[in-house]
Amino acid sequence: MRTTEVISYIVNWLNEYISQSGTKGFVVGVSGGIDSAVVSTLAAQTGKNVLLLEMPIHQPSDQVTRAQEHIKNLTQKFSNVKGKTINLTRSFETLKLDLHIEEQNKNNDLSLANTRSRLRMTTLYYYAGINNLLVCGTGNKIEDFGVGFYTKYGDGGVDISPIADLLKSQVFEIAKELGVAESIQQAKPTDGLWVDDRSDEDQIGATYPELEWAMSVHKTHKATDFSSRQKEVFEIYDRLNKLAQHKINPIPVCKIPKELL
Repeated sequence: MRTTEVISYIVNWLNEYISQSGTKGFVVGVSGGIDSAVVSTLAAQTGKNVLLLEMPIHQPSDQVTRAQEHIKNLTQKFSNVKGKTINLTRSFETLKLDLHIEEQNKNNDLSLANTRSRLRMTTLYYYAGINNLLVCGTGNKIEDFGVGFYTKYGDGGVDISPIADLLKSQVFEIAKELGVAESIQQAKPTDGLWVDDRSDEDQIGATYPELEWAMSVHKTHKATDFSSRQKEVFEIYDRLNKLAQHKINPIPVCKIPKELL
């Protein structure tokens, strides 16, 4: 990948989009992970207003530290960047009380993890609204169009997606070129939605390089073409890709026949 040229292309694309949108800049949720670090740095390079929001909800201390350090680094380097921490833990706990959570419901954990993401989306759009900013997405190609590893109307609820055509490995290349902190580059990828700090690999059952391989052969092969670990990874990708079609494809619209209207 021609990394420096890709960086320039994305920054120019962001600038062109913002000039046509009638808005003043971008708001980015910063988690302490590689994707949000790259997106926020790219947005900063546009010279437009950029608001970085850290939104912890029972967050592990290492994630909080990385997010805060990244915000500090960018605000010191770019005069157009501001940062803010909105602790949503109390809001999350209040919502849980109001929802009358059933402790024995086996779907609770995943639903609550997605609720965390949707609370953050709501917060991003609030600050976008009062500051006339666009919500900048941080999803990469594997997450958004491969295995659907994001929350619908959570971190998937955005106005613009600057790295959604880049594989995770390419995001890491860009991070290195941009000088993103080593602590972020070395951290295990995680969605930050679980109290136990489980990684993306723990949840998916495959690494990002493995998923990138599966994505590259998915349309031209089937699971029986492979054996051992490759077959296992292909089946993981295939299963998750099928489950994610409701995220990847547009919302179905019931088209009423003209003669009925």
